[in-house]
Amino acid sequence: MSSTRNLLCIFYGLVALTALVMTWSQNLQYSGGALGPPMQYLLDLKATPAARSFTVDIGLFLLAGAALMVVEARKLGVRFVWLYVLFGFVIAISVTFPLFLIARERRLAKLET
Repeated sequence: MSSTRNLLCIFYGLVALTALVMTWSQNLQYSGGALGPPMQYLLDLKATPAARSFTVDIGLFLLAGAALMVVEARKLGVRFVWLYVLFGFVIAISVTFPLFLIARERRLAKLET
């Protein structure tokens, strides 16, 4: 793999790790360290216009990102794309999208050789 691709993968990995820590520290703080009632969480996502805007923004990005991941995975032969999409909904798209980009870069590097 080229040094440019390698640096890009490191960058994507750092973004994914940062996103995991930052999103889940807030999720655990919200739920008090235990899995709280999911319906209250969903209601709180609609509590203010700012929350609604952010929720819609991230939700629509998740849909567009999932479509891109599926198309790119099929084109390049990246395996297990359904896990990236599923975990995007369950964990956070800000975590799984960079992980998919790492898998994509690795696949592109393999196809170049």
